[in-house]
Amino acid sequence: MCEFNLNCYAHVILCFEKCYTNKVVIIIFLKIFKHCFSGTRFRPLSFEVPKPLFPVAGVPMLQHHIEACAKVPNMKEILLIGFYQPNEELNRFLLNAQQEFKISIRYLQEYAALGTGGGIYHFRDQIVSGSPEAFFVLNADVCSAFPLTEMLSFQKEHGEPNSFVILGTTANRKQSMNYGCIVENEESNEVLHYVEKPSTFVSDIINCGIYLFNPDIFQHIGAVFQKNQQDMLLEEPTNGWHRAEAIRLEQDIFTALAGQGKLYVYKTLSFWSQIKSAGSAIYASRLYLNQYHTTHPERLLGPNVSIGTGVTIGAGVRVRESIILHGANLQDHCCVLNSIVGWDSTIGKWARVEGTPSDPNPNDPYAKIDSETLFREGKLTPSITILGCNVTIPSEVIILNSIVLPHKDLNRGFKNQIIL
Repeated sequence: MCEFNLNCYAHVILCFEKCYTNKVVIIIFLKIFKHCFSGTRFRPLSFEVPKPLFPVAGVPMLQHHIEACAKVPNMKEILLIGFYQPNEELNRFLLNAQQEFKISIRYLQEYAALGTGGGIYHFRDQIVSGSPEAFFVLNADVCSAFPLTEMLSFQKEHGEPNSFVILGTTANRKQSMNYGCIVENEESNEVLHYVEKPSTFVSDIINCGIYLFNPDIFQHIGAVFQKNQQDMLLEEPTNGWHRAEAIRLEQDIFTALAGQGKLYVYKTLSFWSQIKSAGSAIYASRLYLNQYHTTHPERLLGPNVSIGTGVTIGAGVRVRESIILHGANLQDHCCVLNSIVGWDSTIGKWARVEGTPSDPNPNDPYAKIDSETLFREGKLTPSITILGCNVTIPSEVIILNSIVLPHKDLNRGFKNQIIL
């Protein structure tokens, strides 16, 4: 039986009784950024639940990462790192995930936002405990088939024994500049050049935010840390006392490693997308639901529709391209399209709740979802409709391209508005 306890060093640590042997050499590390939990582009949904725990394709967003990690051979544990004060909801999720997947999961809280490199460097002693051969770093705000075992095989076949691997995919020329761009040696797959969000076109191979490292990476991060410290000594004192440890893998590490025979790219043909906004959550839900045909057919719920627990759906209801969260009540003959219906919300009879999809161009196989801006030219950008928790839409009312904050009882229709 598992024992659980809280570590008083501002970390939430949930641990299983150690049932692995000394041969276990893999650590899976999920990096959670501060913005993933604040979820400004996920409001009003992030008022109720941290963004990584928002349901996508019927389960918390982070559970897709953990399911993929559970399939990696010889995996030791999962570390979640973030600058977020843990709460009961996160603790409950970790407890349930450990019980379901029989994996040791620990949440380590940063004392400040340290960046993608600074976070793993700060906790390097815990990551390398047990002398792992390798560990993964996964951004929490991506959806993917997570080809982790393929990346392990690729690492063994390419480059030096101590090389590192970035998961890459192909984007169109215009959108590639919104991501980290990778120039590769097409024969060896070595990364020759890396630029984060270039101002001009560099490459159509983009960084997916999923990495395979070995402990040697800490030597490279440590060198940047020491340089930052030296640079700080030459500068005037500031309040940024932790600045030397704020290190970005992409700009500070990958750019320097490119062309040194240490960094390789594994290109995936499987699905991948960022989940930056509520609209992209619906698109990610579709990608995962398509995958469920082979992995979880019991979870399939409709044409890109996921339904939470305790949802009531009346006769003649039409739902498409939407997420319906638990406790919602969809009364007879209402219609919900391209929308997220919040917890315990009610949509009256013959009402219509509809949004505008923000999907990539379906005619471009390399198109990615665009980063949404809330306003454009002073007007609300048409996007999916979001109902916060406990919102009531009366019968025969139409809500189009709108965001409704929690606990609102509407008495008329709205279009392209934020209802405060």
